Amino acid sequence: MKFEGTKDYIATEDLRIAVNASISLERPLLVKGEPGTGKTVLAEEIAKALDMPILTWHIKSTTKAQQGLYEYDAITRLRDSQLGDERVKDVKNYIKKGKLWEAFESENRPILLIDEIDKGEKVIIIDKGKVLESGDVSKVTKKTKTKNIKDAFNKLVGIK
Repeated sequence: MKFEGTKDYIATEDLRIAVNASISLERPLLVKGEPGTGKTVLAEEIAKALDMPILTWHIKSTTKAQQGLYEYDAITRLRDSQLGDERVKDVKNYIKKGKLWEAFESENRPILLIDEIDKGEKVIIIDKGKVLESGDVSKVTKKTKTKNIKDAFNKLVGIK
């Protein structure tokens, strides 16, 4: 698997090197840039060029890191128990899988686009299925002695 760009997306040499290094090393690729510079389009084009599924997790200011893994719907379960619904006996009926869970379960390795990651109040840094760090952005950067989340991410996954 090698990314060269697509007919709709002309990638620079530096970008091709970064993407292909990420693929070869099986490491995450953190792409940073101003709004409208094509980060989302890049992920979509990589997925298209390499025939990989793409999962998109849109982060909002209210997004919690746990939502990437799953959400438990206690309210619906409580309501169902009051109504005598049989589904209440199996907690799986009330678990909504998050995008990280979907990525781990995927039969074909997907591209996981975590869009607007800097908007979330908390971050979770995962590499090869292992949680490396989670918490408020300020706590993560302080603990890793870095200035921003990109540098913290790079330090935690061993990228210099």
